[in-house]
Amino acid sequence: MNAIWLLAIFLVSTLLGYKVISEVPSLLHTPLMSGSNAISGVTILGSLVSTAAAAALGSRLLGFVAIVLACINLVGGFVVTDRMLRMFKSK
Repeated sequence: MNAIWLLAIFLVSTLLGYKVISEVPSLLHTPLMSGSNAISGVTILGSLVSTAAAAALGSRLLGFVAIVLACINLVGGFVVTDRMLRMFKSK
C-alpha cells in the first residue's frame, strides 16, 4: 500500500513539474536554471546522507546511482547556464 502512495506522489509531481516548466517564459530560463543547479547540489547532499545510512546493498547501489545522476545534472546545468550567459556578452 505504501508503494502505491509513493508512485502516485511521483506521478503527480512529475505532471505538475512538467506543467510548471512548460509555462515559464524563455526570458526566465537562465535564472531558473541557476536556481535548479543549487537544488541539485542539495539533492547530492541528500543522496550522500541516504546512501551512507543505507544498510542493504541494493539501497546503496540505488544511492550511488542517485549521486551519479545528480552530479551529471549539476555539472550539465552549469555548462548550459554558462553557454546561455555567454550568448548575452558583447564581443
